[in-house]
Amino acid sequence: MTQPSPLTPPAADQIALDIERALAEDLGAGDATADLLPVDAQAHAVLTCRDDAVIAGTAWFDACFRRMDPAVRIDWQVRDGERVAPGTVICRLSGHARSLVTAERSALNFLQLLSATATLTASYVAAVAGTGTRVLDTRKTIPGLRIAQKYAVRCGGGHNHRIGLYDAILIKENHIIAAGSIAAAVAAARRSHSSLLLEIEVENLDELELALEAGVDRVMLDNFTLADMHEAVSRTAGRVALEVSGNVDLGTIGEYARTGVDFISVGALTKHVHAVDLSLRLQLG
Repeated sequence: MTQPSPLTPPAADQIALDIERALAEDLGAGDATADLLPVDAQAHAVLTCRDDAVIAGTAWFDACFRRMDPAVRIDWQVRDGERVAPGTVICRLSGHARSLVTAERSALNFLQLLSATATLTASYVAAVAGTGTRVLDTRKTIPGLRIAQKYAVRCGGGHNHRIGLYDAILIKENHIIAAGSIAAAVAAARRSHSSLLLEIEVENLDELELALEAGVDRVMLDNFTLADMHEAVSRTAGRVALEVSGNVDLGTIGEYARTGVDFISVGALTKHVHAVDLSLRLQLG
């Protein structure tokens, strides 16, 4: 499972797919409100962040406006991954007035959502500072925006778990039931996809021992107590990486990290999103 470069956005064609869907659902047959503006009017706009936030998603913001007006000028004052204070001007735009107002909502939606993901991630990363534990995202993403949100997690200082079902194997309870045992599930995974990272979810210390015997690359400790996390770290003794999942929030992640586990995965990073407050103000001329 190869980790993407931390602040390298996805490929332009992936971003284009995202913004085409967004603009299609917003525009339909055309922007009836933008028709109120003079056909040839030019405009300037200032984008201000009203929250304490980590910015992410500038490439999607740019793509929305450039899809409507290839000649639009966008001057960024900050970059993805930077934290800004309330009241910070984060970019200025100039271009065709109708295009600016048409692209505005979709562009802001991307930037608000992805900055929110980055900002929340940064909070979780700060909570484990000094422990050596890495914060991971999950597949609990907004449908169709997984690549975008996982990029935003990296902007916030987090790390990506597997991108989808194809780039790593995570054996969970239902897979074990279907295979018949932990050993059988692991053996089948090694036979069919030997090159992929193999992780197994366990629910107690007995299952941990079986997973270690089966020879996995990583073990996910699902809803373990704090005491059992400490015991799991002791028993594993660095033989495989340990990941904690379940009952993780900003109040618990620090003490979980201090048990010595390698990773903590947090579904909230991408599914409990409170949009960053952004304001775009337009001026004709």
